[in-house]
Amino acid sequence: MRIFGREPALVLGFLAAALKLFAAFGLDVSATQQTLINAVLAAVVGVWIAIVARDGALGAAIMQLAQTGMALFVGFGLDWSAEKQGMVMAAIAALLALWERTQVTAPVSLTRLEQTSPVKAAGPTGV
Repeated sequence: MRIFGREPALVLGFLAAALKLFAAFGLDVSATQQTLINAVLAAVVGVWIAIVARDGALGAAIMQLAQTGMALFVGFGLDWSAEKQGMVMAAIAALLALWERTQVTAPVSLTRLEQTSPVKAAGPTGV
């Protein structure tokens, strides 16, 4: 799996180093804010991997991205109570559940018992 021709861990490492470099040369972010930005970047890469891998983990990856995004907003000064944050995250989870329901199908049964019926249609009997 590659992003821009590179491994995801390499891309994340580069972005983290670039953020530290910008902070060293005047970007006004605290260590906590740098951590939150890196967490959001990791969540974005997680969503990207879930999309590319097509392993059914997209909903979970999007939920993690939403949680890290909420942490980032709070870290940068969003003044929401824990109750309001919980309500927003619950709404996101509900929307993801509605969407995932359309993406998931039940597995096809493979046992002979599940594929046949004990009640068979009566066919014509001998003449």
